[in-house]
Amino acid sequence: MRNYVFASGLFSAVTSGIALLRGTRDAPITWRALLAWLSWGITIALAIGAITDMRKDERGELVAHDSPVARTQLKRTKKELKAVQKAERKAQKA
Repeated sequence: MRNYVFASGLFSAVTSGIALLRGTRDAPITWRALLAWLSWGITIALAIGAITDMRKDERGELVAHDSPVARTQLKRTKKELKAVQKAERKAQKA
């Protein structure tokens, strides 16, 4: 839960939502206002998705291949696989 509260992406999305709310409170609803709210919703969804992917990575679960965390997870997996193969070769020689 702490990751959601203190995540900088989510924090900035919420503060921009507050600014958007203040800016559109007295203004009429136009297509620009609707696009601004849609953009804000997408920003919130992306921030929550990034936090969820980081949490999955911390727990050792696989993340989606299009996630920014996936590249790091793949590199770590390859490194661990190399270490296991090296240990197996060393055990076979001994």
